[in-house]
Amino acid sequence: MPDLNGNQNGKKEENFAGKKLRALPYELLQRGGDAVKVDLQRNRLKQITGITQLKNLTELILCRNEFTDFPVDIRGLHQLEKLYINQNTIKTIPENVFPSLEKLRFLKMSTNRLEQLPQDINRCQHLVYLNLSNNCLRDLDPVVGLSNLKELYVERNRLTDLPELLFQNSSLTLFKANGNPLRKPPQEVCAGGLRDIQNYFAMLEANAPNQKTVKTMFLGNSMAGKSTLCRSLKQGCSVPVDVDDRTVGIEISEVDIEGIRFIVWDFAGQEEYYITHHVFITAQAFVILAINLSSYNMDAQSFTENVEFWIKNLQLRIPDSVVLLVGTHVDQCTDENDVKEKKEHIRDQVNEMVKTHIANLERSKKNFQDKEDSSLYYDQINQIEKLIEYKLKVLDLVPIDCTKEDDIVKLGDHIKSVVLNTDTFPNIDRTLPRSYYEVEKDIKELLKNGIVSQSTLLCDLKDRHITLDDEKLKLILQYLHRIGVIMWYKEIPELAGCLFVEPPFLISLFKAIVRHDLVQELKKISSAQLKSENALAVQKKKWINDYKYRASLNNVAIRILVRTELQKKYGVTDDDLIEEVVGSNNKEGSLLSLLKYFNVCLSTKHNSPLNPKANEFCPKTKWVASNPIVYEPDACLFPSYLPDNKQVEQKWESDDPEDLNIHVYFLPEIPHGFFHRLAIRACSLYSPYWIGKDQCMLCCGDRRLLLRERREEDQFIEIRCKENELETSEDIQKAWEVIKKIMIRLNKLTEQWQGLCLTVHTPCKSSDCDEYFEWNDWQEWLDDSGTGKCNIGLEEIHSCPNGHQRRTELLFPRTPDAST
Repeated sequence: MPDLNGNQNGKKEENFAGKKLRALPYELLQRGGDAVKVDLQRNRLKQITGITQLKNLTELILCRNEFTDFPVDIRGLHQLEKLYINQNTIKTIPENVFPSLEKLRFLKMSTNRLEQLPQDINRCQHLVYLNLSNNCLRDLDPVVGLSNLKELYVERNRLTDLPELLFQNSSLTLFKANGNPLRKPPQEVCAGGLRDIQNYFAMLEANAPNQKTVKTMFLGNSMAGKSTLCRSLKQGCSVPVDVDDRTVGIEISEVDIEGIRFIVWDFAGQEEYYITHHVFITAQAFVILAINLSSYNMDAQSFTENVEFWIKNLQLRIPDSVVLLVGTHVDQCTDENDVKEKKEHIRDQVNEMVKTHIANLERSKKNFQDKEDSSLYYDQINQIEKLIEYKLKVLDLVPIDCTKEDDIVKLGDHIKSVVLNTDTFPNIDRTLPRSYYEVEKDIKELLKNGIVSQSTLLCDLKDRHITLDDEKLKLILQYLHRIGVIMWYKEIPELAGCLFVEPPFLISLFKAIVRHDLVQELKKISSAQLKSENALAVQKKKWINDYKYRASLNNVAIRILVRTELQKKYGVTDDDLIEEVVGSNNKEGSLLSLLKYFNVCLSTKHNSPLNPKANEFCPKTKWVASNPIVYEPDACLFPSYLPDNKQVEQKWESDDPEDLNIHVYFLPEIPHGFFHRLAIRACSLYSPYWIGKDQCMLCCGDRRLLLRERREEDQFIEIRCKENELETSEDIQKAWEVIKKIMIRLNKLTEQWQGLCLTVHTPCKSSDCDEYFEWNDWQEWLDDSGTGKCNIGLEEIHSCPNGHQRRTELLFPRTPDAST
């Protein structure tokens, strides 16, 4: 236990965190000669003159300061074992520092501005942990030779090639390199982890071929001409597309333009499909945004609907993507001057939009920096700085007439020149073992159906590639999944054993039930199809009404629609395969497993009355139902299609000023479909629940919680817990634990949108006050290890800037008292 001075086990520890220090404190240098740990994080230090007096120091924490140069005085700390100097702005490290740190085992230098490492860093032979993420490094050669290194983190740097010798280190057990423009190995290989990288280098030949592959996504409003563009580029000439032949869901094809392989994804433009776009829009993609120039009006609304909506969503989802604007239907415009004016209007509006986006980020960053204790907001400042650095590339609009072959050829040449520009696409070249190409070719030759079991495919491939074992073949399959050639969702237990070897096959399944004309498809269900599922025509009418007014689709209807799609488009009559995909009365099919995994829908169950006296569930304890009833799922709810909030408002009744209430603010805005994905994740935790258009209420025991999306000038998601159900401090703390579970899922969900920054506030509870209480280091509270806490303080009463007072525990979760 700590003694009176805060020392543990007789070892002296000094804590000067968050003291706004600009130099080492005199008292530390005077009495700190025997200190073994010094915490100086969250200060304003730029140098640490005198630190060498701490001869016995083994752990030094310097994160969240203002270092721009590496403090060379550290080299005098010969006993140092742990050094935290992350979250500064260090650009260079001189030579002759690390050879003096012979006992250094742990080094965290993430989130700085390092462009290169000193060559002698490999002299730290005891180094076990090294974190260099969020820097500007271009090579890792100096790290080679650290024979005891076990964990290495280099995420979000500027690395293109990784040194093969690094992965011959037998001690290395964990390596992460996401967010780099890698080509050797490609990012899709590195995403599989250390073992995949080692296998990659083991298979790599000296003269391994390069492949230029670009995943290309066509986006734009309905009838913007995306399908015409795709098909015309593939044929190299004008290919007209009928209105009835427009894209439903997503169509996938391959286009080869002079040796460059384009894997083309044509996304339907109707709003009903946006909820599934998120599943397939991935980083490092080339986006072609089609804009119908003939119907484009040079006003704010037309720009928002045709251009701004798509670019904003790309800024949130893949903020470092490249977007080429293509103006279509030029032949239907008034004249060349009309086309020129619309092109200039779009260009000016895009430039203004990007400028405003950066200005808003800069202003938010300055607001945090100007706070009295800005070091407390380092995470938010750092996140905003990353968003500023992303700089989404929006290329000049290219107007074309899709009826003219010359325009199609010119567009193809222009696209080629764009992707061959290494400044725009630094990872266009991918160095791959020959076996990768051979396995992909064999898959296409071997398989006729769109889905196959993993064991069957591995067996067939091993017959052709006797030198490759199962592990190497799985590595290749994972790579092919990540570039979009096949789909293998091995992280989903129900789907780990099967592969969709033709992505269009999977897309066809999606669009069988996620489509703009679903009501018409339900009406087409015949009597024979109903009888095959022992259903009646009167039930079909109920299915249609449930979908139109409750966004609920019956599982039997789903099976009929998907079976029809499989038989019509692929001629599939294999009952076992159909059941594998669509499921049966007692088994969920792979399609629904996918839709639920990606938070597109959730199972609904037969309703039961709310039981306020139900036994409360507590982690790690056995729970016994107070009124056990067996519920069978009978339908799927698609929250994004819900028309209103009537049911939620009826159950919630009204807000109370004393409700537990927090606001999670999104900068720059809440992504399209985010709220409903969060609602689905929250409802998977607690039942019963009610979901509306932009509200969701759920219950945990006798506690009711409300999630509410607010798209005001500042966009936020509100989380409330009913005040009248919080009778004691113990009730309040339990309610905060429920809120914590929801916020953990919210925070995890935001990882899918790289362009987001979040802040958390609690509004003042006085009805006439607009002030709020800020949460500092709120993500630490979400630490599920049990050590996380909210760094607010232990005051019993908190006052807002206007002087209104409230009990602390009604504003934010209390930090537990260490003495208790």
